[in-house]
Amino acid sequence: MADMDAFREAVTAWAAGGPGEPARELAARGHVGAAVLLEGRSDAAAVDALAARRGRDLSAEGVCVLPMGGAMSVGRFAGLLGPAGLGLRLTGLCDAAERPYYARAFERVLAQTSERAGEPRPRIHVCDADLEDELVRALGVLRVREVVEAEGESRPLQTFLRQPAQQGRTVQRQLRRFLGTTSGRKIRYGRVLVDALDLDRVPAPLDDLLDDLLGER
Repeated sequence: MADMDAFREAVTAWAAGGPGEPARELAARGHVGAAVLLEGRSDAAAVDALAARRGRDLSAEGVCVLPMGGAMSVGRFAGLLGPAGLGLRLTGLCDAAERPYYARAFERVLAQTSERAGEPRPRIHVCDADLEDELVRALGVLRVREVVEAEGESRPLQTFLRQPAQQGRTVQRQLRRFLGTTSGRKIRYGRVLVDALDLDRVPAPLDDLLDDLLGER
């Protein structure tokens, strides 16, 4: 949806110090009602892939899937998009180590909504380590290696596994590290690993996030 792409770009520019009016106009025009605050683009790729597999168009539902470029930006984005800004419903998906950033930001949002009846509470969906770890555990190491092979990366994986730093680590930890070695790879596998999942084995944080968004339909 072109308007949602434009809205995402306008919000990112606003968070960087630009004007807020373009985001306000696009939110009204596109009937944006919710924002999913994500650490990065690989998380967004996974969320979009799961939504597509379940026959959902989040943009058409008024949900903006927004990679922020790092968890430390969540306070800024929550302030702009939450009740003190555009008044959107907020939710988020993050790594366990980054949960405190989200918790502090969403506590501020809760303080702003405390006197507004009917306002939904922003929710944080937390991965045990990170989303790659969740996906590797859900698929199993053999299936992940099959996916890597299907992506034409058997040789890079074998080269990676021979590195001294990988010796002594479990296969699960090795695969998780391989998936995150470059930003482009991480984004690609955010999509292809979700596409490889059985839909009854979706990691709980990702599954719960999609369920949490059903109220925006």
